[in-house]
Amino acid sequence: MNASHLQSAARAIQAADALVITAGAGIGVDSGLPDFRGNDGFWKAYPAVARLGLSFAEMANPVWFENNPELAWAFYGHRLNLYRQTQPHAGFGKLLNWTAGKPAGYFVFTSNVDGQFQKAGFSPQQIEECHGSIHHFQCLRGCTRSIWDAAEEKVTVDETVFRAVKPLPRCHHCGDMARPNIMMFGDFSWISDRSLDQQKRFAQWLQQLREKSARLVVIELGAGTAIPSVRHNSERLVERFGGTLIRINPREANVPPGHFGLATGALQGLQLLEAAMKS
Repeated sequence: MNASHLQSAARAIQAADALVITAGAGIGVDSGLPDFRGNDGFWKAYPAVARLGLSFAEMANPVWFENNPELAWAFYGHRLNLYRQTQPHAGFGKLLNWTAGKPAGYFVFTSNVDGQFQKAGFSPQQIEECHGSIHHFQCLRGCTRSIWDAAEEKVTVDETVFRAVKPLPRCHHCGDMARPNIMMFGDFSWISDRSLDQQKRFAQWLQQLREKSARLVVIELGAGTAIPSVRHNSERLVERFGGTLIRINPREANVPPGHFGLATGALQGLQLLEAAMKS
């Protein structure tokens, strides 16, 4: 993106009545979270899984809670502990600052399950996590539709053998195995109620935008084409509401005509936009 387009994108953010922030896994790289792009990135983060020859899609499957629960909880327990320890990078704060004072407010739509937006100070009532959250658990068997906050749950992982140490998380209702409230691959037991409630709040907010004829800007960060749910949603939003899309992605920054793409990482892209606002 040239300097003129960068200035135009920055002015669009400043003039917006409302912001939607859409985010994929790439937004977390600047916080030190692993990049699961392709098997090489996944296996670099989880060499024990590489030795098993399992791809991310094969590992992120609820069948492991049945067939090898210690391995399943090693994978998700490691991620849970990592996300709990990780501090959101400075770009989250910049985004939060930009939402302040917007007359029609903001909403976050993310495929990430890491809870980083909540940790950065975004309102939980203004976030849709379309794939669920690792910070919430459910019963593996679905004995009830209960979804509980996992803040008090503890998962210990023996990194030498990459196995979770017993006792493993159990359902609060029936005592059977618990699992993260995340939509996995080949998953028919995910309880989607929490994410559906978030989806309804987002839809209601969007309807209010339509009624107010609010000027909308969508800022998309780190959302690739491998699982394109975030990218598709970003483009649908600006088609429906006539808004502006600003896509920040180091490898796949292409955008529909009339919108803006920054071929950078999330933090760098936000820093460039902030500098353009001040110039």
